[in-house]
Amino acid sequence: MEQDSRLYGESTTEGDLEARESETNPLCQTLLKRNRTLSSNPLAIVGTKVSHIESLDYEYFMGLLYFTAANFFLTMVAAVLCVWFAPTAAGPGIPEIKAYLNGVDTPNMFGATQLIVKIIGSIGAVSAGLDLGKEGPLVHIGSCIASLLGQGGPDNYRIRWRWLRYFNNDRDRRDLITCGSSSGVCAAFRSPVGGVLFALEEVATWWRSALLWRTFFSTAVVVVVLRAFIEICNNGQCGLFGRGGLIMFDVSNVPVTYHAMDIIPVVLIGVIGGLLGALYNHVLHKVLRLYNLINQKGKIHKLLLSLGVSLFTSVCLYGLPFLASCTPCDASLAESVCPTNGRSGNYKQFNCPKGYYNDLATLLLTTNDDAVRNIFSTNSAGEYNAISLLIFFVLYCVLGLITFGIAVPSGLFLPIILMGSAYGRLLGMAMGSHTSIDQGLYAVLGAASLMAGSMRMTVSLCVIFLELTNNLLLLPITMIVLLISKTVGDSFNLSIYEIILELKGLPFLDANPEPWMRNLTVGELADAKPPVVTLNGIEKVSRVVEVLRNTTHNGFPVLDDGVLRPVGSGIEVTELHGVILRTHLVQVLKKKWFLTEKRKTEDWEVREKFTSVDLAEREGKIEEVTVTRDEMEMYIDLHPLTNTTPYTVVESMSVAKAMVLFRSVGLRHMLIVPKYQATGVPPVVGILTRQDLRAHNILFAFPHLARSKSREKP
Repeated sequence: MEQDSRLYGESTTEGDLEARESETNPLCQTLLKRNRTLSSNPLAIVGTKVSHIESLDYEYFMGLLYFTAANFFLTMVAAVLCVWFAPTAAGPGIPEIKAYLNGVDTPNMFGATQLIVKIIGSIGAVSAGLDLGKEGPLVHIGSCIASLLGQGGPDNYRIRWRWLRYFNNDRDRRDLITCGSSSGVCAAFRSPVGGVLFALEEVATWWRSALLWRTFFSTAVVVVVLRAFIEICNNGQCGLFGRGGLIMFDVSNVPVTYHAMDIIPVVLIGVIGGLLGALYNHVLHKVLRLYNLINQKGKIHKLLLSLGVSLFTSVCLYGLPFLASCTPCDASLAESVCPTNGRSGNYKQFNCPKGYYNDLATLLLTTNDDAVRNIFSTNSAGEYNAISLLIFFVLYCVLGLITFGIAVPSGLFLPIILMGSAYGRLLGMAMGSHTSIDQGLYAVLGAASLMAGSMRMTVSLCVIFLELTNNLLLLPITMIVLLISKTVGDSFNLSIYEIILELKGLPFLDANPEPWMRNLTVGELADAKPPVVTLNGIEKVSRVVEVLRNTTHNGFPVLDDGVLRPVGSGIEVTELHGVILRTHLVQVLKKKWFLTEKRKTEDWEVREKFTSVDLAEREGKIEEVTVTRDEMEMYIDLHPLTNTTPYTVVESMSVAKAMVLFRSVGLRHMLIVPKYQATGVPPVVGILTRQDLRAHNILFAFPHLARSKSREKP
């Protein structure tokens, strides 16, 4: 071994060492047994100190200490930033992006602080060896950059260029964040088309042709920039960053041939992926609920939980390779290739003698990307032992469950890929000579099946895996595996991102309403709610302040009394003028746009007081506004700031149809109007918001629907 002179002292000759190794070091023994025979001298020189422990034991102990301490420090940096500076930067960020693009207000998600903490925290968490990926955080980072560019920078240092006002609306901001999310996937997997399809299939709620080419343009720019940096790195100018390519996990060097009998293991992989994906989602749901209870106790508990997971991970990653036996290097490989020391590679020497490698250390003591490359490696049937792969699979299942949910930026893609590739390769080894598909390709199919079983994506995953592996011949069997895994998983529970949305309490609206919603009208739903709060077209300041302080509503119907309908008939009715937003009312109070008399204002008065930027602002609280006693008796003309064309539905419309309209158009408020207009009938029956259309809230108000729902189940 490389440390012979240090282990045996100067009196031990090279011949004695070879004789000792040949007698007492059978490679079939485990390391712990071999180490007891490596030194007969109880004194080992370590630096300038004499230690009464064996040198190898001391070296491995110090290695564990340094390894654990480095990971502990990196995890602490990431956790401290997330706990004390930007709590919303913890986790992947993809569920929150989905919710925002669905119309949910997610505050403090796309700011400069979140961007900085996400970048630094992701570097720390991934470098700490935790079982998480950088893909989810990259999607969030891309969305933060897009949002900041669209609004001219952070709030305190915003650029006020006039052309930026074109992006100060909800639709364009949604488009920018969608482009940012697709760019993040492209940067993570170097998959431009996969990034576009990921935004289409998983993230975006509203899609149109203009958004398609915008996301495609964004991912094209990402690929060009990536290619430029790859060329620089290939010239040796990146230092420790090494070299790379646009294809991350290339498996194109092996011929893909499969026969009719190969459909059996392919279907089996799909079924296993669906079952394991559903089981993983179920257990992770329980773990996240437990973590929520721990995190509610305070910031210190969040930090301690993250550090505890880091310690456990480090001990497992360093200690479990000692259980694996050493494997002799292939004679056809050069000594510089096998074993590998001090660099990335497929054959980690770790505790083995020269000419041998530890297959479990090859998978555990490396980066997640290199671990995927190693387990995807083709034409390497005897490279990994089945026991080592089984240990790797069980370990990453446990680490994946306890790591996701701690207070650090984390992604789900790579941990699930590693778990799926392990059981895929195990199945390939079990098939042996009964299949013509390479074991590395089985690993690819296993990773795809578990991702589809957990995340329930199909089209985007298929394209991402094709761009990752550069093997188009895998397309038919990959499609079969993805479809089977998603179908099996859907029969048990929700996707992992939908589970997280539910745990966070984000009111995400699904595309398809529940069948029982057809039996309920929006009028009945309005009757179960408190009476709608309305304002007059010309309202007293005191009334506006009272409404804002006593309610949390974001929109209020504006009514006009004494309107002659039909004109000249002498019949006065109350007419619906439109809807005004809470933020606009706060802006009016902040700018003191009050009238001493009850009258309508002119257009020039409004343009003189408000700009398009002012009306696009979504910040501002009533607690920040100060109104004097005299100002309370003044008036506000709400007509110029009211949306006079709100979406309305008749009270006899079913909730199912109203929900489809609400989600399709991307509304925040929907007014319910009476079926018949008559004297004494208010022009507005109620107002629907996102929370009102959630199935859980409706069932709480109408318990009999829950009973009818249970009777409909077979």
